[in-house]
Amino acid sequence: MSDFTLHELRCFNAVAREGSFQAAADKLHRTHPTVFAAVRKLERQLGLRLLDRSGYRVALTEAGRSFHSAAQGLLREQQGLNTHAAQLAMGQESELRIVIGDLCPLTATLGLLRRFFSACPGTRLHLHFEAISGPWERLFDGEADLILHHIDASDHRLEFIELFDVRLIPVVAPGFLPFRVTRSIKPEQMRDFCQCIIRDTARHTPARDYFVLEGAQQWTVADQLMKKEIILQGMGWGHMPAFLISQELREKRLLSIAGRHFPGSTQSIVAARRRDVPHGPIAHRLWQFIEEQAPAVGRSVQSARPVSLRRPRAAAPSARRRR
Repeated sequence: MSDFTLHELRCFNAVAREGSFQAAADKLHRTHPTVFAAVRKLERQLGLRLLDRSGYRVALTEAGRSFHSAAQGLLREQQGLNTHAAQLAMGQESELRIVIGDLCPLTATLGLLRRFFSACPGTRLHLHFEAISGPWERLFDGEADLILHHIDASDHRLEFIELFDVRLIPVVAPGFLPFRVTRSIKPEQMRDFCQCIIRDTARHTPARDYFVLEGAQQWTVADQLMKKEIILQGMGWGHMPAFLISQELREKRLLSIAGRHFPGSTQSIVAARRRDVPHGPIAHRLWQFIEEQAPAVGRSVQSARPVSLRRPRAAAPSARRRR
C-alpha cells in the first residue's frame, strides 16, 4: 500500500459529506473528473472499496464509514496547521474590525476596548454599531473580526467568551395607558397602543423580530437611545435593556409592565469570533485580554440592574423577533 495525499483525502471527505462527486467538486472548487480520479486513486492505494456507487447518491461502504471517521482527526489537524501558518504570516495587524451590538452598555464595552487599544497604537480600530442580526451578518460575511452581542451558543462555527446578561423589560411612561399599570396587563390590552421597536440592520439576512405584538401599530427606530426617548415622551411602549433605564425606573419616569403576559427576557452578551478563520497576534491578544477582563466587566454591568424587579420566567407567548 502506497501513501495517499491530503488532496485525495479531502476529495474523499467532500464526497462522503456531500453525497455526490459533482457536489464535492463544487464544494472544493475542483472539476468532477479531478475529484473522481482522486477518490479512485485513494481506493486503489488502500486496497479498499470506500464508496458504493450503485445508488442514486454515492454512499459509504462499511469500510468507507470506518475510514472516514478515522480520517477526521487528520483533516482537523491539517486545517489547524493551515490556520496557524496564516496567523504567523500576518505579523502585527494594522487594523481590527469590531461590531458592538445594540444591547451592549457602551460605557462598559467601550471602556474595555479603550484599555486594550491604548496599548496598541499601531492597530487601527474600525468600530461598527449594529442591531438584531446585523452583528452576525458582518461576522459571517467576513466584515468583522469580533462581535460583542448575543449569539446562538450551539453554533459550532463560533467561539465565545461570556461577558454579562442583559435583561429586557417592557416599559411605558406614566400616563401613557388610560388604565392602571399592573403586572397582569394582557397583550390584547396593548394592541391599541403604538409599540416602538429597533430596526434590524442586517442588509441581506432575513430580518428578525423580537417581542412584536401582532396587530399593534409599530414605530421603528435605529438605536436604543432613540427608543428610550420615544417611550419617555409617551409616544409608544417597548422592551428596553435594564441597564439603560434603571434610573428612570427608580424615579418612576418609566413604569414596568412586566408580568405573566409580558415577562420580558434575558440575553447573554458575549464576545464572539469565527473558529474557521485565522486570527493574527493582536486579535489573539485582544481575545486573551477580554477573557481576563470578562468577570470585572460583568460585575460593572450587573451593578446597574434595578433590584426591585422580579426576574422574568418565560418568553412572551405573542412574541416574534424584533426589539
